[in-house]
Amino acid sequence: MDGDTTARLIYLSLLLLAVSGALFSGLRQRTSQTLQQVLIWAFLFAGLVAGYGLWPDIQRALNPRSAVSRDGSLELSRARDGHFYVDAEVNGHPITFLIDTGASDIVLTRADAARIGIDPAMLSFDGIADTANGPVPTARVRIGEIRLGPYSDSAVRARVNGGELTESLLGMSYLRYFSMSIEGDRLVLSR
Repeated sequence: MDGDTTARLIYLSLLLLAVSGALFSGLRQRTSQTLQQVLIWAFLFAGLVAGYGLWPDIQRALNPRSAVSRDGSLELSRARDGHFYVDAEVNGHPITFLIDTGASDIVLTRADAARIGIDPAMLSFDGIADTANGPVPTARVRIGEIRLGPYSDSAVRARVNGGELTESLLGMSYLRYFSMSIEGDRLVLSR
């Protein structure tokens, strides 16, 4: 558990303790009314927890990262951090990529490589990528299939990052197959 998760858990525990204490003191006075209030608070709390857990899915449904336009091109919305991300299907599994025109290749995180069936422990990290954070070891791999919106490609060359990469990158070795244009907060990819 990271620090933010621990802090949230402590906060929710203290909140639950305070609400429970208030309800317990009320329970001694009017049992039926207090039990009714306990149920109302429990449903409200469950609703908040469900809403918090489902928020990323709701946000994705309301503001999808990509949409296929009428002419078949793929339109990506700029994220709040100023970057463009695309949800692709790699070897049948969903992977989120950061569009990175500064990356030479498709670069997978170790976690994403494992998700698509590549065991990072079995790879030979004999390549070196020069990144903004210095040199990082990489391993060459081939992706069986990548689906990006309406586009599908097989036997695509990629690398698995041996360092601490947080997002997989969609680099120029794959992006060169597309025409790219930025129109305001939209990136349009087409073939």
